[in-house]
Amino acid sequence: MPPPVLDIADLERRLLAGERAALARAITLVESRRIDHQAAARELLQRLMPRTGGAQRVGITGVPGAGKSTTIESLGCALTAAGHRVAVLAVDPSSGRHGGSILGDKTRMERLSVDPNAFIRPSPSGGALGGVARKTREAMLLCEAAGFDVVIVETVGVGQSETVVADMVDIFVALLIPGGGDELQGIKKGLIELADLLVINKADADPTKAERSARDYRNALHILTPAHLDWTPPVLTASGLTGSGLDTLWGQVQRHREVMTANGARAARRADQDARWMWAMVNDRLAEAFRAAPAVAALVDETEGSVRAGDLPASAAADRLLKAFGL
Repeated sequence: MPPPVLDIADLERRLLAGERAALARAITLVESRRIDHQAAARELLQRLMPRTGGAQRVGITGVPGAGKSTTIESLGCALTAAGHRVAVLAVDPSSGRHGGSILGDKTRMERLSVDPNAFIRPSPSGGALGGVARKTREAMLLCEAAGFDVVIVETVGVGQSETVVADMVDIFVALLIPGGGDELQGIKKGLIELADLLVINKADADPTKAERSARDYRNALHILTPAHLDWTPPVLTASGLTGSGLDTLWGQVQRHREVMTANGARAARRADQDARWMWAMVNDRLAEAFRAAPAVAALVDETEGSVRAGDLPASAAADRLLKAFGL
């Protein structure tokens, strides 16, 4: 029996009406690798584009144990209480066995997950670069079209995920642990150079230690050239567990939006992101077409086996596959 035909117009209507089930269905659609689903997802996104772009896009990262989920839940609950609608796209590492999410952010954000003005979507990375879900950007647009005015993207906090998420949000927030290393170690990780806002989390456990760490990071920022002359990343202390300092955190997010909107940097940042996104999609589609080509598929196993065995240089193997593709 052929699969049922998707009614894109109906899905669009229900999503714009704020139906959470429709939003979840739409995100599943854009995450699907089925050819017909991909075509339907592109049509849906094209229809919804005029309704996107109005949200504050916030990326939050931090090493495992920094308290990302606790902080996001406390911040999200405070924002919904203030009248915002908050969507959280929590990018999980994929299970090596079944490809699904293994961190389960809905179980780690119990209060926010039942808030009628919040939406949480744990998405498996699917092996995408840096652990970032392949379709997180599209999911973000869908959330905006559904009326969510704050979209938070949580990274897994490992590898290249920070770089990829920083390239899809308006402001990138790094959560750090008190005493988790001196300021030079932070610079080596590259996190300070990416972050628009640094937060020493878990400050309730030892406020003195947290403030000392904040001071160290503030000193470290003095030897770096800021990404924008109008913005030096603030360093705050906070506690996701108690909620202390989160109002200041959100105040800085809003101040960043005001400053970067006034000088045009916010619009320019989004334009650059969209252009890079376009080329990333081109590269993805080309890679898929390359692997799906019958002439390439017929040679892949043998060629890769020769490379693994050390019988064929990788460069020669690449030439062989590209020639089969017609390049």
